Amino acid sequence: MSAWDSWDHIVKIDPDKDLPPGETFADVAATGTDAIEVGGTTGMNEEKMARAVEQCGEYDVPVYIEPSNLSSVVHSDLHDGYLVPIVLNAGDPAWITGMHKEWARLDGEIDWDRVWTEAYVVMNPEASVASYTEANCNLDADDVAAYAKIAENLLNQEIVYVEYSGTLGDPDIVGAAADALDETTLFYGGGIGDYDAARTMAGVADTIIVGNLVHDEGCAAVRETVRGAKDAKAETTN
Repeated sequence: MSAWDSWDHIVKIDPDKDLPPGETFADVAATGTDAIEVGGTTGMNEEKMARAVEQCGEYDVPVYIEPSNLSSVVHSDLHDGYLVPIVLNAGDPAWITGMHKEWARLDGEIDWDRVWTEAYVVMNPEASVASYTEANCNLDADDVAAYAKIAENLLNQEIVYVEYSGTLGDPDIVGAAADALDETTLFYGGGIGDYDAARTMAGVADTIIVGNLVHDEGCAAVRETVRGAKDAKAETTN
């Protein structure tokens, strides 16, 4: 059993952004989230990543790095491992294997026992990650379900991540990905800003991820999304 098999909710911390005034990483850890993921698309470097990992790693919540490039990799005992994106619908193949090859070539300190991958399907063409990876976001439910099947059955991925970064996704499309998977865990991220959105998306995905919310609105808003995710899971198990 993988750690994320029991996760309902993740907070993603962007090292290039601040928390709201007066809030701390202790407050983030106390929201009830199941894990903290540290990473971002732009503005990443080792110094920013190391500072965020150090601040998040003080608390009793699992912390994983999501590196977007080699310069954002930090080797530390303060985090539990690496969740490395593989963007299945990237137009630039560097984001499927190329950047990963460079990491393996240039970094002699990789602890492979702590490295896992996330099979991303990027869905918001306006998002930075879509521009960065040249992703083809013109996908319908059948396309996304097919990517999910490929991830699980051909690539043996443990995580599929449907990413609508910056906007709330279509529950039917996310649900199609869920229906296509048997054992692989489905992450969903994008546009979750309140209890209702969290409950809706947690009803179709295994795990929801909030990112901008913690930086823009703060920990009280994050707690509401945790509550929404937990309520959705309680409803499906009853």
